[in-house]
Amino acid sequence: MTNTPDFAKMFQDMFSGKMGDTKAVNDMVKDAAELGAKFNKIALETAEKNAELSTAWVKESLGKYSAFSKVQGEPADYAKVVSEVVSAQAQATPEHVAKFAEVAKSAQMATVELMMAAGKDFQNEVVKTAKTATKAA
Repeated sequence: MTNTPDFAKMFQDMFSGKMGDTKAVNDMVKDAAELGAKFNKIALETAEKNAELSTAWVKESLGKYSAFSKVQGEPADYAKVVSEVVSAQAQATPEHVAKFAEVAKSAQMATVELMMAAGKDFQNEVVKTAKTATKAA
């Protein structure tokens, strides 16, 4: 039979420093966690703005729907109320959709800026490592 490698022991040795310097790994994990936290901040702020927009839209819509609860004198008046509410909703929808699009655009720009900054940081780290490696050689 074959012996199964003890991966738990291998990882313990690796992270305890027996298999080399773990500073680079620790730095990489820290940098990844910081980048993830920044992405999470963008996502949460975007979700919060979308929730606010949705709530405002619902409140506005409910205000318009109150017209349905009023008693009308003629059946044709009910059709007129429905027509007015639907027309008002149709006119308001592009404005609300534009607000959501603006939030999405803002989140997209923040994400692109974050990726560009991370790329520059990575590039600077590579240059620094390459200089250190060439000096050591």
